[in-house]
Amino acid sequence: MARAFNLTMESGKNEKFTPDEMVSHLVESEWDERYNRKLDRTLQAARFRYKASPGEIAFEDNRVDKNQVLRLADCEFIKSKENIIITGSTGIGKSFLASALGHQACAQGYRVLYQHNTKLFARMKIAKADGSYLRELTKIEKQHLLIIDDFGIQPLDAQSRSALMEIIEDRHGKASTIITSQVPVSMWHEIIGEQTIADAILDRIVHDAHRVEMKGESLRKKRQPKNEEQIDFENLKN
Repeated sequence: MARAFNLTMESGKNEKFTPDEMVSHLVESEWDERYNRKLDRTLQAARFRYKASPGEIAFEDNRVDKNQVLRLADCEFIKSKENIIITGSTGIGKSFLASALGHQACAQGYRVLYQHNTKLFARMKIAKADGSYLRELTKIEKQHLLIIDDFGIQPLDAQSRSALMEIIEDRHGKASTIITSQVPVSMWHEIIGEQTIADAILDRIVHDAHRVEMKGESLRKKRQPKNEEQIDFENLKN
């Protein structure tokens, strides 16, 4: 507020303001500053893989249902404690979409945590060994939105399966989770293993989940020819 006051005085804009308008301007400046600082802290704590927004998502070639994505971007699913499952082939933009929805949630004041599948379970194993496991579980439980990216890259071992069960159980009906995977949901039983535990986990994840299926060619493959042309051009120059 003090900075806004000084800038207003230096620019001479104060002469155009009535006293009420001046107070309103200073209050709005203070609110904007506090909101931006809080948003920065929230984004840093979330540890997103991509800096993304719904407006940057590629909807061409019917890659993903635009109407569905825009509906999810209003974050009503978080208020309703619902989950989202995003599936599709590698490189198609699943992680970017999940990050975009996560950024949108942060902008609306929700606490968000992005976790890559492999790193999440590796960290939980370390926490189990050093005695910080319950603290890690509590941290995850407090998030309004948890994003687990690249689920199903490899089958879960007993420790990872147990950790996933506890994470999902703690969040079921209390908070939302977004899971991205290149493995179809029909194959998740095999990924999780242990039929009884797999049934319990999937019942809690899939029951009220919004399904987003992404289709089309890998975006990485589409970029590849351009890179190759650039390399050839550089070779010609040399």
